[in-house]
Amino acid sequence: MSPTDASADAISAASTDVGTGACPDESEDSAARDLGRGSDSEDTLDLRLPDELVALFEEGRTGADAATADAAAGHGHGHGHGHGQQGWSDSTDPRASRAPGGDDLLDGVADWGPIATPAGVFQLVPVRVERDLALVCRWMNDPAVTAFWELAGPQNVTEDHLRPQLAGDGRSSPCLGVLEGTPMSYWEIYRADLDPLARHYPVRPHDTGIHLLIGAVTDRGRGLGSTLLRAVADLVLDRRPACARVIAEPDLRNIPSVTAFLSAGFRFSAEVDLPAKRAALMIRDRSLRDLL
Repeated sequence: MSPTDASADAISAASTDVGTGACPDESEDSAARDLGRGSDSEDTLDLRLPDELVALFEEGRTGADAATADAAAGHGHGHGHGHGQQGWSDSTDPRASRAPGGDDLLDGVADWGPIATPAGVFQLVPVRVERDLALVCRWMNDPAVTAFWELAGPQNVTEDHLRPQLAGDGRSSPCLGVLEGTPMSYWEIYRADLDPLARHYPVRPHDTGIHLLIGAVTDRGRGLGSTLLRAVADLVLDRRPACARVIAEPDLRNIPSVTAFLSAGFRFSAEVDLPAKRAALMIRDRSLRDLL
């Protein structure tokens, strides 16, 4: 089943502190300490891009890769945003989490770079299992998160959710949300038009989906989810010119999440019956982004 954007602005104030999540071996992950979708049982749609379109993509990528690499390096060495962000980002090859073979249907999330938000400088950093597994696992074991993501359990449960995305063709990118140098949220940016979700709503080419999990209880319930959702949706529209809509499908029961999407400029489109939930189809339109 698809995750249900647990938390997008506040899961209940009564949530258990994520630090007490029952995730084995989290104490052994020093990288997570230093840093200071439930699983979808359906396969993604077996869609193949036409050969001539693939050829065009490759031709455009050949001329752009050198410039993109220079720009990514500039983010690591030339920007002074955030107190700890530079050192943390420098330890990450921005291309390390890309799929083998170079396919990237999301236009290089690793290269999107940091953005300024009302909450501070924010960046999507692709997950690296060896560095981030214990942290994401701990968040998934928060009871408030488990109610919607259904990924509680030992680290191998989280790992089994992450690795197929990281080894795939680029239609889904799991990321940490790093705010002012601190990882504080988990995101999945995915091609909604190539996802099983496409069977359940009037899909358009290049529709891009968002899943969000706010990690720390202290970051919930104060508008941070709405702020970051708006920022990331705008980032998707800015970095993906072919994308006209950003899509989300939170569980209808998750009222704080639905409210957060509305506050972030998404509009409620319809109720959608998915295999494991009844969802609110939320859409942020490029044509309405300056009005909502």
